[in-house]
Amino acid sequence: MVFCKNLQKHYGHLHVVKGVDLEIQAGEIVAIVGESGAGKSTLLQLLGTLDQPDSGEIRINGTDVTQLVGRKLAQFRNQHVGFVFQFHQLLPEFTALENAMMPGLIAGIPNKLAEKRATELLNYLGLGDRKDHKPGQLSGGEQQRVAIARAQFNQPQVIFADEPTGNLDSGNAELIHQYFKQLQRDFNQTMVIVTHNTALANIADRTLRMQDGVLI
Repeated sequence: MVFCKNLQKHYGHLHVVKGVDLEIQAGEIVAIVGESGAGKSTLLQLLGTLDQPDSGEIRINGTDVTQLVGRKLAQFRNQHVGFVFQFHQLLPEFTALENAMMPGLIAGIPNKLAEKRATELLNYLGLGDRKDHKPGQLSGGEQQRVAIARAQFNQPQVIFADEPTGNLDSGNAELIHQYFKQLQRDFNQTMVIVTHNTALANIADRTLRMQDGVLI
């Protein structure tokens, strides 16, 4: 599902990702761990098409995403990739339902169908009674579950998660862990998770350690 070969990334004179090779199978949860500054988040952004490598190859389900640019890249990202970030990145002026609908509206799905899909996902994630609340009216754990609903909306081939429980207490973090495993079980969802959380890494099928820009 995810393949990269000899991935390289510099920021100025700083060599952040140094020739990474990686293969991730469909339906697999892979955790990437390591010290701060090891290059984990940069690698995740490259794999998720949020940043471009200096060189190397990235394929998602056979599509060479390094060859996509502009509208084609944005369209691929919207339709095939989901993201969950540490700070959830919800739009504060919209409700939980509207935030969860956003990928569908961007993709041109009719409003009623998008609303139905988002409602189903929020119910699945235990937020059916919170769908009309704005992010500021939700707890941190609830906000992150809305972000998961948004990431899952277009049934992405891969979800990339960067420290998804880094801002949560242990109880809410454990709930997020359970939902990740549930997504894998119910939808065969492939996930790549960068984390410092040992408990989150432990739910993964594989844990990879990154150090000084390489996977060790």
